[in-house]
Amino acid sequence: MEELKLVQPFLISLGIGLMMGLERERRPNARAGLRSFALTALLGTTAAMLGEHAASIWPLVAGLLLVGAVMLHARAPATNGEDPDTVTPLGALLCYCLGALLWYQHAHLAVALALAATSLMYFKAELHGLSHRLTHQDLISFLQFALISFIVLPLLPNQGYGPYGVLNPFRMWLMVVLISGMGLAAYTALRVFGEGRSAPLLGLLGGAVSSTVTTMVYSRQVRQAPGALRMALTVILIANLVVMLRLAIVTGVMGRDVLPKLLPVLGLGFSAGVLVAWRALRDIRNEASGTAPLEIANPIELRAALSFGALFGLVLMAVAWLHDLAGARGVYAVALVSGLTDVDVITLSSLQMHETGSLSSSEVVRTVVLAYCSNLLAKLAIVSVVAGRALLLPVLRGFAATAAGLGLGVLLFA
Repeated sequence: MEELKLVQPFLISLGIGLMMGLERERRPNARAGLRSFALTALLGTTAAMLGEHAASIWPLVAGLLLVGAVMLHARAPATNGEDPDTVTPLGALLCYCLGALLWYQHAHLAVALALAATSLMYFKAELHGLSHRLTHQDLISFLQFALISFIVLPLLPNQGYGPYGVLNPFRMWLMVVLISGMGLAAYTALRVFGEGRSAPLLGLLGGAVSSTVTTMVYSRQVRQAPGALRMALTVILIANLVVMLRLAIVTGVMGRDVLPKLLPVLGLGFSAGVLVAWRALRDIRNEASGTAPLEIANPIELRAALSFGALFGLVLMAVAWLHDLAGARGVYAVALVSGLTDVDVITLSSLQMHETGSLSSSEVVRTVVLAYCSNLLAKLAIVSVVAGRALLLPVLRGFAATAAGLGLGVLLFA
């Protein structure tokens, strides 16, 4: 049994080396392949074992220097105009270090890093294409998200302040990070894959970024080009169905004990809305005029993040105050008002109140449904003012079906 424990890190090391080497083997300009990477990983594990027995770090350092020297020697000057291979030496050095990690019983970390490194080496063309398609503003978005996630968030205190003790800076900013991350992911996908002519894709990505913006953009498209009505209708319906998926994800992350009651309610509303959206999608004609470009601003602007955090705090205070005065009915009033502009804020606030024991699971579900239906009313007003009766009636049918499904779900489950 003891021998098996000794052999296990070497076997995993061999597997990691073969996996990374297999990717390099298919590269014609690579100076190392299957055998080289496998031997490098085994060398790292062996050097770590010798260093542990000798109570010295020098065997490990000597092995690393040896691998570096061999890779530099193998990386001869490129001929025939070939690009120099800089990835293979770096991959080999990392492979050596991963082999050493395995001896120190970090198998899960080593395997995860090996998978990540192999993916980075394999998707060279895709990553280069991504870097060329991202604009200067897109890069700023990523940097801003990194700022609010990895610099600001860890510095905030994780405790309650203010009246009722509901203002937790860490959790408030965590909501900002969560919503911003979802928006950034969808925004990036929209930039990378493009809009094309696919209504389902436009609806999914537009709903994940901003269903309100999507409703406004395609309402304006119908006003300018009435022939695009079916496309606009489908995009708007799908975008607003995606909001329910977002609510389910947020609840699953922030309030898992609420999810069993909320999920069937959202499921009924989603199913009813899908029936109408599917009919609209089936009736779409191939229009030569194409679709309107979904021009969405940078979703990770710091000003917007701060505004969201401030609004979240205000709604949280209002929810706690009205709940103290009028119980759950006060929270429902806040849901109706705040839902006109944003569903996420009241959802996160009610989940926070549930965590502190102020709201039950059923009350949270009813609050979320009220906010969502209030948000649908606000979007109906946008469609009515911007696009007029032609788009309003079909959108109204879709929204009414969704609201009816949600109402039935509340009666049955909440």
